[in-house]
Amino acid sequence: MEIRNPPIAKFGMLIRRPASEVFSAFTDPDTITKFWFSRSTGPLEKGAVVHWQFCEHGSCEVRVLEFEENRRLRIAWAGPDEHPTTVTWIFEPRIPDTTYVRIVNEGFSGDGDAMVGAALDASGGFATVLTAAKAYLEFGVSLPIVEDRF
Repeated sequence: MEIRNPPIAKFGMLIRRPASEVFSAFTDPDTITKFWFSRSTGPLEKGAVVHWQFCEHGSCEVRVLEFEENRRLRIAWAGPDEHPTTVTWIFEPRIPDTTYVRIVNEGFSGDGDAMVGAALDASGGFATVLTAAKAYLEFGVSLPIVEDRF
């Protein structure tokens, strides 16, 4: 398959919490591990390089490329022997105490079929992550849906 424009995975969701709380949830390892992955070697902050462990499904290195507190976070991430992609979170404050979170994952590699497959998988994965984040942040419920997806 010939690809003229590389695919980009996008997903967004409203979370009924202030932008500062939602941003913190995605940068603080004590919170993000309650709805996404099992371990992190540290917080996401300006210039950080950390490793995330996904239960028994592997790990990845995460490099913070941009860090605009409560507004924007951009990382490069890759598992062992993988080409890194970039993920950007945009935290848009809405009516009082709500935040619309947009996630964009780009930079997929391989042939056309591989890039499309990776983008579709990432879109579904980020939909699951935002659903789990919403459940945790709005209702205090840790859903095991990310780990159950695999």
